[in-house]
Amino acid sequence: MILLRPFTKTKQTMRIPRVYCPIDLALNTPINMPENVVHYLGKVLRMSQGRELVVFNGCGGEYQGTISQIDKKNLQVTLQHFTDTERESPLSIELAIGLSRGERWDFVLQKATELGVTRIVPLLTERTEVKLKGERLLKRWQHWQQITISACEQCQRNRIPELAQVTDVNEYLQQADSAQKFVLHHRGSQGLSNTASPSSAAILVGPEGGLSDPEIAAAQSAGFNPLTLGPRVMRTETAPIAAISVLQYQWGDFTV
Repeated sequence: MILLRPFTKTKQTMRIPRVYCPIDLALNTPINMPENVVHYLGKVLRMSQGRELVVFNGCGGEYQGTISQIDKKNLQVTLQHFTDTERESPLSIELAIGLSRGERWDFVLQKATELGVTRIVPLLTERTEVKLKGERLLKRWQHWQQITISACEQCQRNRIPELAQVTDVNEYLQQADSAQKFVLHHRGSQGLSNTASPSSAAILVGPEGGLSDPEIAAAQSAGFNPLTLGPRVMRTETAPIAAISVLQYQWGDFTV
């Protein structure tokens, strides 16, 4: 005889959302949230007065608070506690990567942010097929910025990575100043060396089709060491994620 356990409902723990709010924050003072935050908390999440949330403004640390007032157009939050929590890597990583199309580029921005990059530089290279100018470029840049913000809200980073303006690869090579610099080169045979842990590192990645031979040569002349990630050719959205993970393991988050 099989005895069945009677069905009972269990109370689920409500998820406490994290929101980025780029304004001055203070404890025990009602703060009016920006319009986009009001829409997200009120219309999307349908939060009500008294609900808990975590707020950060990108300056470090995070605040725990509650919604003290809410209506259709306004939302006030009162912050009760500040935690000086940092979740940044000890290794400052700059990702310079050729622009790619649509979801591929969005994926790179999201995952690179989750993996802890400090700065992202969108590049125009010889094989870049994405052409953006003027108002269209501005709108796309704002969309990219929101992706990094949303990724920080999700992965619990309290600092937003810097998103540089779109830059020509040759101009970037002249200004890159990280302690260690690497250009991904699938035809190479050199991995990471066992040198002392640097304070910063830059990774240069091409778009679909990769960097051209002259661009790779120019990068090496500018002090970028060729770096291969194995015998297989990776897609433009896969290569930077693998490279960032390797650097974090070698010198960053996972250093023992």
